[in-house]
Amino acid sequence: METVVFGAGSLGSLIGGILARSHDVTLVAREDHVRTVRESGLRVTGELETTVWPSATTDGRDLEAELAVITVKAADTTSAAETLATGSFDAVLSLQNGMGNEETLVDRLEAPVLAGTATYGAVLRESGVVACTGLGDVVLGPRDGGSSELAERVGEAFAAAGLETTVADDMPRRLWEKLAVNAGINPVTALSDVANGAVLEGPASDLASAATRETARVARACDVSISSREAITAMERVAADTAANTSSMRQDVRAGRRTEIDAINGYVVERANELGLEAPTNRTVTSLIRTWERGSGLR
Repeated sequence: METVVFGAGSLGSLIGGILARSHDVTLVAREDHVRTVRESGLRVTGELETTVWPSATTDGRDLEAELAVITVKAADTTSAAETLATGSFDAVLSLQNGMGNEETLVDRLEAPVLAGTATYGAVLRESGVVACTGLGDVVLGPRDGGSSELAERVGEAFAAAGLETTVADDMPRRLWEKLAVNAGINPVTALSDVANGAVLEGPASDLASAATRETARVARACDVSISSREAITAMERVAADTAANTSSMRQDVRAGRRTEIDAINGYVVERANELGLEAPTNRTVTSLIRTWERGSGLR
């Protein structure tokens, strides 16, 4: 399956690198990464190891492929969609953090948009080298739930390349569960500058659990069935499985980059406001991260 990976940073490079073992892949990435991939290939290290030679470009305009995989930060989704709209694709798959990305893509692209989640750990060590820091899976399906032949075809292509893949008919629930997990882990680890496993004990556990519980409550108000206990169990499982890992939000803070707080905890706060619900923990961590971003000139 001809695939464009738009936003080939850590996760995008890992997904694109594994797909390139079996498919024609084009990475859209930053200039230094593109230059190295063109000269020396893309090396995947860690839990998965391979060296592949995908195409690579800094210009995502006028591309054509069967599939476009979007892995940019949530704040860059609009720009990515406008760029991809200059090309032609049979399908688009979002593997991004946060909520609202699929709606942004649907508004600007003619191709069908699939929703997805990815739990593989990935760190771009240097240009041309991405480390798989933890095995996981990719779950994908129609963004509104149900089944489709298109989702099945994309899932088969991912599995053929060696990615653990599930084609799901309940993507709204899975997206909210992932949001609940991220809402608990990401801001707490970013604000405290600790690894993911720290949210399993002490005051961090109480804070992460409260944010996760609030997210599940908002999900239920949005007609998505997920109990608070299920959400907290999922959050704790991910924290345990990735105990030594650095969350994406902590990586952003450490690197002085704008975070995805708006699409994670900020999204929970916005939906809660619309529904007349309270989400005090999510509101507090959102305010703290946004304050840091403003102080750092990122907002």
